[in-house]
Amino acid sequence: MEAWMSTKAAALKYDAGTDNAPKILAKGVGAVGDYIVSLARKSSVPVYRNDKLAESLVRLKDNDEIPMELYTIVAEIFAFVYSLKSSAAGN
Repeated sequence: MEAWMSTKAAALKYDAGTDNAPKILAKGVGAVGDYIVSLARKSSVPVYRNDKLAESLVRLKDNDEIPMELYTIVAEIFAFVYSLKSSAAGN
């Protein structure tokens, strides 16, 4: 894989009871990004690909809250993930 095509990945967490906004749990580029994606898949954690969003998220530090301009897209992703979990629980 060429350097310009390196995987960029971020894992997010959000606890409505304690967090003001979703936070960066882990993030990485290249081999670390690949590892995050691999670990998520092995753990049955949904993986959502959005290269532009990943580019923004990997610039943040671990445990940083996401910036306000990303709230809408991240909320849509969380809603999608929750709907997947609800569908799986119903089957």
